[in-house]
Amino acid sequence: MSNKDILQTIAEFTSIEQALDYFEIEFDSRFIEEYRTELVKRFNGYVIIAKPEDWFSARRALKNAYCKVQRGRLDPHTRSACRGCTSCQRR
Repeated sequence: MSNKDILQTIAEFTSIEQALDYFEIEFDSRFIEEYRTELVKRFNGYVIIAKPEDWFSARRALKNAYCKVQRGRLDPHTRSACRGCTSCQRR
């Protein structure tokens, strides 16, 4: 799949759930309902900046966006671990 193909596929998604399913990323529907806008903005930003070349790099952009939103909910003054993040590689 070329760069244009993956970007076209991403553009065809009508919801973030479609993207999560396509990239085989498990998600919490309650979390998505609450943070949908922030997650979509961050994912689109990562896609614009990184310009994914294939399925794997696009998946990485979505996982990074999901994880960043999850970690943003943590208290910055404690050293708490990321919990409940289904895509986090930082456990």
